Amino acid sequence: MKFLSLTLAFLLVGLFASAQVLPSFQLGIKAGANFSKFDSENTFNSNNRAGFYGGLWARVGAAGVYFQPELYVSGKKADLVSESTGEVNKVRFTSLDVPLLVGTKFGAAGIGLRLNTGPMFSLILDENQSFGQAAGSVFRADFKNQALAWQFGAGLDLKKLSFDARYELGLSKINKAGYPGTKLNLFTVGLGYRIL
Repeated sequence: MKFLSLTLAFLLVGLFASAQVLPSFQLGIKAGANFSKFDSENTFNSNNRAGFYGGLWARVGAAGVYFQPELYVSGKKADLVSESTGEVNKVRFTSLDVPLLVGTKFGAAGIGLRLNTGPMFSLILDENQSFGQAAGSVFRADFKNQALAWQFGAGLDLKKLSFDARYELGLSKINKAGYPGTKLNLFTVGLGYRIL
């Protein structure tokens, strides 16, 4: 009986180890919330506002290391407050975001912890801004059509469900003119479901 238990234990360990070593492909959908904050050089400060995102993710990996490209639509919001006058500009825009993440995964049998990082490319789809009183004369949130950021994150997989939390550090200035150094930083949380 002892021999049978020991053999079964070794078989289970080998099965779990091979699950991490063999190449795998996964595809899923994901949706969640983002919290935007604009960072500017002595022009205005920004209050965090909640937005949304949703789209697709894929994961290709082996031996506990994976590459995870994603494609999702993201609605971003922020309240920009002029440091000189206190006037508020409510900024809203939608973007198509493409994170290209590299990460590692710990765990087995469909349950695991993930750590990832990588660049994120963003293409702005529309701009919809509501200006407060005379805010247009104080500052203009005139956004470029694309932006570059870097994401750092962690996730938890429970069978087909996944939970993610990430911080996105804006690397490129997103205003076209008027105010130097305007970058967008985000904190995101999301829920994913694996289809394949």
